[in-house]
Amino acid sequence: MPDDRPSPSASAPPAAAKAAATPAASARAPLAPPGPRAFGAVNWLGLWTLYKKEVRRFLKVHFQTVLAPVVTSLLFMIVFSLAIGAQRGEILGVDYASFLAPGLVMLGVLNNAFANSSSSLIGAKMMNNTVDFLMPPLSPSELAAAFVGGAVTRGVLVGVATAVCIAPFVDMSIAHPWAVAYFGLSAALMMGAIGVIAGLWAEKFDHLAVVTNFVILPLAFLSGTFYSVEILPEPFYTISHVNPVFFLIDGFRYGFIGAGDSDLRIGVAVTAGLNLALVTACYLLLRSGWRLKS
Repeated sequence: MPDDRPSPSASAPPAAAKAAATPAASARAPLAPPGPRAFGAVNWLGLWTLYKKEVRRFLKVHFQTVLAPVVTSLLFMIVFSLAIGAQRGEILGVDYASFLAPGLVMLGVLNNAFANSSSSLIGAKMMNNTVDFLMPPLSPSELAAAFVGGAVTRGVLVGVATAVCIAPFVDMSIAHPWAVAYFGLSAALMMGAIGVIAGLWAEKFDHLAVVTNFVILPLAFLSGTFYSVEILPEPFYTISHVNPVFFLIDGFRYGFIGAGDSDLRIGVAVTAGLNLALVTACYLLLRSGWRLKS
């Protein structure tokens, strides 16, 4: 009877194939040691990550950082409109409420852009969390862009929310969109950069309160937010034109009502030059590590 079982020679792999398979199965490619990660001219991933952190930081408490400023602006609108609106008459060709509304929107942009960048830095310093943005491979320009960008986002968001809430009661139609966009973004950028400088300088929250109460609020309230500077006597009329916030509010108001108290060309030049100087100062201070690394 024939044997149907396979012979050992038939079931076994050829010797040459076995010899070739053994080294291939056992050989392992050596792992290269980790090296520095290569970035281009800008670390976009790191910049975007820090920017998102800044935005999420204020959105987590949006009742405090977005809705509360809107309520404050609405209260200003109600109080001033009822107190002096009917007796004030027209200003720059519009009723007092239409004159006041753009100033209140700009006030929210200024205060919240400053608060975002300054509180972020002083909070990190107080809690010893500066390592979170000093250790990653972020250049001083990328740090400045992220902090100021977060401040601009909060300022613009509060401004838009304020305008939307005021619009049902006041005519908020836009006469010159370019002026609204330019002066609104310039205001947020300016206060965001000032907030970075103040946050680096301050060693506790009391120092920020000094800057807010003795610098930011006087500049904002004495810049034609609630009145036209045309009613000011000398030398206060001339002094008001030295205030950079006056050009921001006046240009922003021009975008809505089509009239202003100053030459817009001067306002554009002053705000652009000041913003360039402030952003450069932020970059230089972050590069030096002033009050961050010492």
